[in-house]
Amino acid sequence: MWQALNWLQKNLVWSIPLAMLAGLGFGRVTDPSFLRGAILPLTFLMVYPMMVTMNVRDLLKPGNGRLHGVAQGINFILMPAIGYVVGLLCFADQPMMRLALLLTALLPTSGMTISWTGFAKGNVPAAVKMTVVGLMAGSLLAPVYLKVLLGTVVGIPVLQVFAQIGLIVFLPLALGTWTRSWLIGKHGEPVFSQRFKPRFPPLSTLGVLGIVFVSMALKAQDILANPTQVPGLLLSLVLVYAINFAVSTVVGKALFPRGDAIALVYGTVMRNLSIALAIAMGVFGAQGADAGLLIALAYIVQVQAAAWYVKLTDRLFGPPPAVAKAA
Repeated sequence: MWQALNWLQKNLVWSIPLAMLAGLGFGRVTDPSFLRGAILPLTFLMVYPMMVTMNVRDLLKPGNGRLHGVAQGINFILMPAIGYVVGLLCFADQPMMRLALLLTALLPTSGMTISWTGFAKGNVPAAVKMTVVGLMAGSLLAPVYLKVLLGTVVGIPVLQVFAQIGLIVFLPLALGTWTRSWLIGKHGEPVFSQRFKPRFPPLSTLGVLGIVFVSMALKAQDILANPTQVPGLLLSLVLVYAINFAVSTVVGKALFPRGDAIALVYGTVMRNLSIALAIAMGVFGAQGADAGLLIALAYIVQVQAAAWYVKLTDRLFGPPPAVAKAA
């Protein structure tokens, strides 16, 4: 079982599209409405393991103040503006699609922020802190941004959004922090890091794939009845990610050394699509399935873009210092 879960996690380029196709097929041959009850358990399965591996004490570590300031400026000033403007341009008469774009723009960083930064040989400790800060700040600011930017075209139940975030972010965070402390207290830090910590991310991936499956199943009939809508949704996402990658790359190259610049890119481009999807489908009910379709498609764009960016990293920022010296 663990081998299969590890394969799914390491091959998101394939596993996410497969989950989407499976959901599409399932929704085609049956009534998937009963799957709505699985959204909350799958969300918990997705978020809780990530919280066990996250050390909130990283928030207290000093250093890289300018790097983190620039990253959060991009995350909470520039990206909401980009999400809002692209939503207006592409979906002027589709408020739920605008909601979906804005949700993805408002919730930065995921566990993959750390992974991709490591793959590209960037500053991993900085990426860890960006992940923690981005998760906390995004969870607190998202309801406010949604109300201010979309409150006139979509009914935003602010208290319900806060309650949902508390349920899917802060409760798993509390339980995950307790689990981490308990495991370290019982087995020690080295055993936790070597034996237990690697087991949790694959479980989180299983939750992600489950949520993607459900979102596609719930929208299957609409997609199959109108398949021409998918290219337009993908185009809007490609536009948002292309702008994000371009801006973060330029800013990173201009202001920071190689490792910090790479952390900046992945700390601002990787969005927390899991929580965005859970909010859309958990708060907005049947309408949320429309937003869920766009967010589910964002997984494909995000994973593919991140993978290709790793291949371009040395060309953009130069080789890692050790490699450069060896050369």
